This record gives sequence, C-alpha cells and structure tokens, in this order.
Amino acid sequence: MSDPPIKRYRREEKSESEEDIDNYVPYVPVKERKKQKLLKLGRLGQVAAEAATETKSSSDNDPDDEASQEEWGRRYNVSLLDQHSELKRIAEARALSAAERQAKEEEHILESVAQSKALMGVAELAKGILQGLEAKGIKKPTPIQVQGIPAVLSGRDMIGIAFTGSGKTLVFTLPIIVFCLEQEVKMPFIRNEGPYGLIICPSRELAKQTHDIILHFVKHLKMAGNPEIRSCLAIGGVAVSECMEVVQRGVHIMVATPGRLMDMLDKKMVRLNVCRYLCMDEADRMIDMGFEEDVRTIFSYFAGQRQTLLFSATMPRKIQNFARSALVKPVTVNVGRAGAASLNVRQELELVQAEARTVHLLQCLQKTPPPVLVFAERKQHVDAIHEYLLLKGVEAVAIHGGKDQEERSRAVEAFRRGEKDVLVATDVASKGLDFENIQHVINYDMPEDIENYVHRIGRTGRAGGEGVATTLLGRAADISVLRDLAHLLTEAGQKVPAFLLDMIGEPDVPAADGQGCSYCGGLGHRITECPKLEAVQNKQASNIGRRDYLANTAADY
Repeated sequence: MSDPPIKRYRREEKSESEEDIDNYVPYVPVKERKKQKLLKLGRLGQVAAEAATETKSSSDNDPDDEASQEEWGRRYNVSLLDQHSELKRIAEARALSAAERQAKEEEHILESVAQSKALMGVAELAKGILQGLEAKGIKKPTPIQVQGIPAVLSGRDMIGIAFTGSGKTLVFTLPIIVFCLEQEVKMPFIRNEGPYGLIICPSRELAKQTHDIILHFVKHLKMAGNPEIRSCLAIGGVAVSECMEVVQRGVHIMVATPGRLMDMLDKKMVRLNVCRYLCMDEADRMIDMGFEEDVRTIFSYFAGQRQTLLFSATMPRKIQNFARSALVKPVTVNVGRAGAASLNVRQELELVQAEARTVHLLQCLQKTPPPVLVFAERKQHVDAIHEYLLLKGVEAVAIHGGKDQEERSRAVEAFRRGEKDVLVATDVASKGLDFENIQHVINYDMPEDIENYVHRIGRTGRAGGEGVATTLLGRAADISVLRDLAHLLTEAGQKVPAFLLDMIGEPDVPAADGQGCSYCGGLGHRITECPKLEAVQNKQASNIGRRDYLANTAADY
C-alpha cells in the first residue's frame, strides 16, 4: 500500500506594501520627542531626590548615627579630638536657625575686618608721612587720632565727635592720602578719572585750610619718591578752570563746598563713579546752614559702595538722624561729651552795656599779646569794629559772608602770616579754621545758640595749648542760652559769675544722663524750651501758605 501524498501548504507571500503597513511607526516631531525625554528625566530626578530625602531623614533619626561616624573615624584614622570637634560643629549647625547663622557670619566678618596689628616700625609707613608730621611739629597723636585713624583705615563708616582743636582733620586726611597712594601705585589715574576721595566742608575758608594740609603731606610724599597725588579745591570765588585743570589730568582728592560741588555735578564737569571715600567735616554747621538736601543729592551721584565719615564737635538730634540715614553701621569715636567746651580754655564773662562795648573791646585786647580773634554776630558789627580798630591804630582785618572770596583769602593769609594782629569775623571763621598761637578769643556779643559759642572759643587752646576766651554780655541776651553757658562753665570746672546767676535766676538741674536738650545738646534747658527748635518752628510756620515762585517743578509749590 503506497504512502499518502504529502500535503504542501502554500506560503502566502506578502507584498512590500503590506510589509510596510505592519511595521509602521507613527512619526513624532523632534520638538515633541525632546519634550517627552525631558519629562522622563524630570520624573527620574524627582524619584532620586525623594530617595535621597528619605535616606537623609532616616540617617538623622538613626540613634546609631554618631556610632557610625565614630566607626568611620576609626576606619580612616581620624583622631578622637577631630571627631569631637566635627560632631560638635554639626550639632551647633543643626541647632542654629538660618537667621542666627547669617548674623554670626556677619559678626565674624566685621571682627576680621576691624582687626589690626601694631606697626612693626616706621618702615611700614609711607615714606614722607613722618617728614610731614615732623614739619608740622606733631610728635604725639591726640586721643581722637589714636582711636579714629585705625577705625578709618579698617574701612568702616565712622562718626567722630571731639571738642574743637583736638586734631580731627588729620583723622580723615591721612587715611585718604594713603588710600589714594595705594590706588595710584596699583593703577595710575588716567585723564578725567577721579576723584577717589571727596571731602565736603561748610565754608570756603575751612575747605581751603583742609586742602592746604593735604598739599603739605602730598609734597612730602613726592619728595620721598612716591607717585604724585593730585588734589583740587572746588569752592565759590575760585575759578572753575583751576579745578578742571587738575580734574582733566586725573584727580585723586577733591575738597569742596556743597554749592560749588552741586553745580559741577549738575553740569557733568565731575563724576563720582570711582569715588569710594566721602568725608563731611563740621557736619553740624553744614546741616544748620541748610545744606542737608544738597548733601543727600550728592549721595545719589555715587555709583558704587563708599566709606562715609562724619565729623562734628556737637551732636544735636538733627545730626543724629542724618547720620543714621547716611552711614552704614558706623563706628562712633567720642572723645568727651558732644558739645563740651575745651578744658584748655579759660572762659571769662564781663557784663558791659551795649554802647560801651566797642570801647571796652580795646581794654580786652590788652590781656594777651597778638594775634587775637574777635567774633560778632552781625556783619554790620564786624565792619564797625574793624573801622574803629583801624582808627585806633590797630592792625586789623575783617571777614564775613558779604565780602568776596579774594578779599577774604587775603585777610586770612595776612592774619595767618602775622602781618595783622586782630581778625574780626562772623561765625564764618568760628568752625574748623586753625590759626597758630591764638591765645585770646573775644566774643563781642553772645551767639544765638551754645553750639556757636563752643566753636568760637575753640579757636584757642588748640593742640594741647592754653587760651583765654572773653565774652561781653548784655542784659538783652537770651536766658536759655545763658543757662546753657552756666552749665558749660560748671562742666568745665570754672566759676559762674554772680551777675550771670542773677540774670538766669535759679539754675535748672541738668539731666541725669548729662545730655540736656535732645535737640541742640544744651545742658541748661529741655527740648520743650529749646530756642533753636523754636526758631525753626517759627520759620516753618511763617512759610506756610507761601508759594515758591522760583521752584523748578509744579511738585515744588
């Protein structure tokens, strides 16, 4: 029997078109593929982060965590002391909050910045500084210089408070010269660059005196082989072209009054984009003269962070508020009470009728040899005293705000050189100006506030010397100012005349903290009886309802 035939199944062959249909994969745009890939990676990262968080929390809650770290220390040959220090640091870090850690770090930074080492020798000083000090006859620093100069060199903002004649000027001039010398050595200043340091003074005379001190030390530095430090003086009465000649060469230090500086900044003649050092000398007088808004406008021209210094002999409330907004965590260097009179000045008071004052002035001039300073409150009195002294054969000169700058400069220089024996002035010369060998200051009348009195008598008894201050009083003097004067005499350990006690009556008991009036700093009255505050309030009240037709914009009306 034969085998049945083998059945062969026919293979069905598919065409190429059918094969493509079975293997078809839908097309996904590139943008969509990237998006899906990112989502996938994001999910993987999230899973990994959750796993790490769980691991960390489990390790934090693990009671054997410290034991495992100790095991790790033994394995890698870490000493027990290092292990203990590391464990203690980790425990403290966990205990401290984020704010506490930030405060602690800031405190550590400030401590490291303020740390300074003593000079190992004169070789560490810039050559020429010592020669300049020797030429000025300065052998020993004053208390404000001992405390202030290191604080300024550390880079901190500073408020310097000290009685007049204490040597405040060197506290800010020497550091700025050293800073500018350092910058010049690293990278010389090019044309139209600068200033690096700016010093603002309330009066032209004080600005010129400060500039002369800077020129003195710069000259000695150049003689010692150091690079040239250029400084310019920007004050009213001096041609702007003289200042611009220095600015165009590249200026390191600028000494200016607020008015002239504002004018130059508005006209873009000077830029403060590289200025990193600002000093305001006699800030109390600057604010009293109405320059506060100008100074705040000057702040807006600074392009970077700056170091700001504020110096004053008095510290009324208005200056405190200004300093709080203008300075950053300042160091306060206070030598004595703010507003206190110099202990080196013997204060003498004489009761004289108004019509006999000019004649009595001649007798007061005989107390000490020249030179002598005479202060008066009004310009008319200055001119009258000057004319009377000239008629009596006294070599005298006079300065006040009504005279032009050239005439004032000639008078000050003649008095400084010893060509004139007497200088008659308003309070324009009472703050900051330093004249050598002044043994006697005469107040033709009592100033309107005790601050100006302190500044006036501070022109004598400077740099450790002794002096005499004679004040001619009248019955019309302000009682509150006389009370301040009586407390000022008591504070200085000097006798209060009987006629002054009769004029003021029973003296008020000064404040327990020794501050007195919180507005002007006077010891003889409270803020409720402050004559200075009352004058400001009366002026503000009189201006209510008055339209300022000179205002620049409608918002100023």
